[in-house]
Amino acid sequence: MSVVPVVSVRLVVRTLSELCITAGTLIVLFVVYVLYWTGVKADSAADHQISALRDRWARAPAAAAPPHGGPPAPAPYTDGRSFAVMYIPRLGGDWHKPVLEGTGVKNLQKGLGHYASTAPLGQVGNFSVAGHRRTYGDPFKDFPELRPGDAVVLSDGTTWFTYRIDNKPFRTLPSDVGVIDPVPAESPFRSPGRYLTLTTCDPEWGSSHRLIAWGHLDSTAPVARGKPPALAG
Repeated sequence: MSVVPVVSVRLVVRTLSELCITAGTLIVLFVVYVLYWTGVKADSAADHQISALRDRWARAPAAAAPPHGGPPAPAPYTDGRSFAVMYIPRLGGDWHKPVLEGTGVKNLQKGLGHYASTAPLGQVGNFSVAGHRRTYGDPFKDFPELRPGDAVVLSDGTTWFTYRIDNKPFRTLPSDVGVIDPVPAESPFRSPGRYLTLTTCDPEWGSSHRLIAWGHLDSTAPVARGKPPALAG
């Protein structure tokens, strides 16, 4: 009968220990990346988007209001380019994020993404926006706290758009694409109007479901008049 040398056993144990330590270190580094570093990158990217937006707004000529009144129709949006800033006081006094055209992975790493198939900001239809619940700045981390009457304010550099939330967040499956229809069947709306849809993942660290909040356009005002009442406080 052969006996395994003690040296060989020690070598195996030491190798396994080193592998466990390496694996543990990699796990810790991955967690730090997900929880911290993606947020740092996203916040920096969002700040850059907002700064670039404000520079463009400062150089752009004022848009003329349409003859029927209301906000002017925006120019076509460009995929991957920001066109507005969103403010949601319920999510924090200083909460504001850029809105980019398109909901691709790279766009959602820089801010929020506008579903390209939905209405432009402030226009008749359903202006629909997606954002991460967790990672990349956690923009919609507190999404479940939204309540009817909460303000969602957007600026495109010339006009303030104040929407009001009409429902507590609604939970559904990712396949339920009807939530961004012009008049979503499960929303509080029954006829065409100027609507808002916000979407994010659920549960907080998963993506098996979606949370949806719907709102309606409550008011508009020129940026030149100063902040709207929903942000004045």
